[in-house]
Amino acid sequence: MLAFQIAKGKLKPTEKRLPRLRRGWALVRVRLAGICNTDVEILRGYHDFRGTPGHEFVGEVAEVRGASASTKKKWLRRRVCGEINVSCSAYGFRPVCKFCKRGSSTHCERRTVVGIVKHDGAFAECLALPVENLHVVPEHVTDEQAVFVEPLAAACEILEQVNARNFKSVAVLGDGKLAQLIARVLHTTIPRVVMYGKHEKKLRLAGLAGIATRKIHGDSSDSKGIKEDFALLVEATGSPTGLTLAQQMTEPRGTLVLKSTFHGAARVETWPIVVKEITVVGSRCGPFAKAIALLRSGEVDPTPLITRTFPLAEANKAIAFAQRTGVMKILLKPK
Repeated sequence: MLAFQIAKGKLKPTEKRLPRLRRGWALVRVRLAGICNTDVEILRGYHDFRGTPGHEFVGEVAEVRGASASTKKKWLRRRVCGEINVSCSAYGFRPVCKFCKRGSSTHCERRTVVGIVKHDGAFAECLALPVENLHVVPEHVTDEQAVFVEPLAAACEILEQVNARNFKSVAVLGDGKLAQLIARVLHTTIPRVVMYGKHEKKLRLAGLAGIATRKIHGDSSDSKGIKEDFALLVEATGSPTGLTLAQQMTEPRGTLVLKSTFHGAARVETWPIVVKEITVVGSRCGPFAKAIALLRSGEVDPTPLITRTFPLAEANKAIAFAQRTGVMKILLKPK
């Protein structure tokens, strides 16, 4: 199969054997893969990953190994998306780690992470995942919608961590792909969602979804120009400077949710957190079932965020294009 691997900060096309399957694992033929900011950061050295990147995908199950006839019948030829954290149980470790015992498998001590940590990802014609990680894509949810399930689930995680119904308004700091999904998810529960961003075209996309927008400069001048504060704020700028502004915009005893991941360090003063008694919540992966339900019901439609689809063979061209100003979601499509 064709797969792309990280080599000196670039994607290198490689002809590889199909993944070898463990018992209870499935071979998934990728139908669409999404390029995420995390993939760009991986090229810059994030997690020091050296395999095949890509963790957003929709595919079709081509094979299941070591499973019962009923399990194979359930999964073969089904369209699926997959949770990216592969935990103890999938590798046959006994006993499982303390986090898996608690039901927190996304923090498994021995986990691999698809396309990010020691597990080849979706910038390939096929990938391997445990059946326990798979979710069936409903018939009327398109591939173009289903490829967003993983980042949409990450947005839904905020609703698991914070009781959104306690808030009448929320600010989302950032206007990129994840910020757009977060704003749409929060808008299903919170009456007033305000997105702060520096790109007019991206802010217009949010406006079309009924989200209020505010244009900012994205530099130190914003700290003087923004006077509004919020009891709930989500930082999703993908920038090391975003946290400073987020602390300023969170009101005393408010809640600040952090969603940004990037390679490198952010210089942060912690005194606003202490003085204002801010609750800071780190937020990562989330519930796939909730994300799929939002797509099925039509409450969230992410397809307006798609800018362009490239053939998998043009992955290097695609990831360069994805980093252009104003570009939103770029997809890769194997033949």
